[in-house]
Amino acid sequence: MIASLDFRYNEAMQKVDEASHKSLKKILRDNFIGGIAWGLGVTVGVSIILAIGSFLIARIDYVPIIGSFIVDIVNFVQNNNPNL
Repeated sequence: MIASLDFRYNEAMQKVDEASHKSLKKILRDNFIGGIAWGLGVTVGVSIILAIGSFLIARIDYVPIIGSFIVDIVNFVQNNNPNL
């Protein structure tokens, strides 16, 4: 068990040592590509969630309720503000 932990420790330390010797160009390239992948993943994920949410809301017929609520707010503001 101790030999296994010692091996894992040495292996981890070797990876840390190798990572500390990366060139700045390689670090910047890897982080840039990782950032683009993360941004693309978030965009696709949010798009899918919004599409599913919109589909479900349309099927449940909450949109007309929300729409009439917004119309009531707009009418209230227009009636109480003569400058509009």
